[in-house]
Amino acid sequence: MRTANLGSRLVLVHDDGAVDVERASDGRFPADPQAVFDRWAEFTDWARTPAARAAERVPLADGRLGAPVPRPRQVFAVGLNYADHIEESGLDTPAQPAVFTKYPTSLAGPYDTVELPSAMVDWEVELVAVIGARAHRVRAEDAWRHIAGLTVGQDLSERRIQLQGPAPQFALGKSFPGFSPTGPVMVTPDEFADPDDLALGCAVDGETMQDSRTGRMVFPVAEQIAWLSAICPLLPGDLVFTGTPAGVGGAREPRRFLAPGEELHSWIDGIGALRNRLTSGPGYPDGPGV
Repeated sequence: MRTANLGSRLVLVHDDGAVDVERASDGRFPADPQAVFDRWAEFTDWARTPAARAAERVPLADGRLGAPVPRPRQVFAVGLNYADHIEESGLDTPAQPAVFTKYPTSLAGPYDTVELPSAMVDWEVELVAVIGARAHRVRAEDAWRHIAGLTVGQDLSERRIQLQGPAPQFALGKSFPGFSPTGPVMVTPDEFADPDDLALGCAVDGETMQDSRTGRMVFPVAEQIAWLSAICPLLPGDLVFTGTPAGVGGAREPRRFLAPGEELHSWIDGIGALRNRLTSGPGYPDGPGV
């Protein structure tokens, strides 16, 4: 099953168009794409009924697609989760997932334009897991039962603020408006032959920068959910950015960052692709005065 946010309305996505959930369910489920996660099991049962599958289709217009999960209560992210990215960063492999947060106000849609606050903004393509059932102290072997679906994400990062001392500011450096584009759809895990091994990558103006597979994670998705939920409850509709592979701009020689006028293309096989144009924002190129 695939869901999307079409003009701020929840839709089911099919090859021949989309089904408006509120209309097709006669109001049983609201139009708000975020609200469905609190009734995820009930919703998935309905979405698989013959009536839901046969419902009237509406055009799926790319330009109207927003973030599949527009207002998560919590957004977690895991760093240093691919061996090649750890190597290019010159750091040691962590003993457990290295977790930070991204603020929900950084969420953006799959085709939104993103303002660059400085000339030091980097790309990080990531698989994003969406929580579908409250998870607290779950075991890794049970973790996938708590995941509603998967989507494509970019963990855009302003490296100066992220890494400036005396203590790194990961949450701030990765949470400017538009720094968390996601989409274009959310796909339930049962759509994949192996949801733990998906091809992912990104390109800037057609030049491939990252090209890897999620099967190369140090901590697979289930282990991340188990680690996070051992400390704090994960709530329906929360997001987990699961880490990025090698190829980020800050690790290149010479360093390479995003520039106004470029297009960032990010993809994961079986889900789809983001295409985000970059433009200069207030303070560019020197960034905010902090």
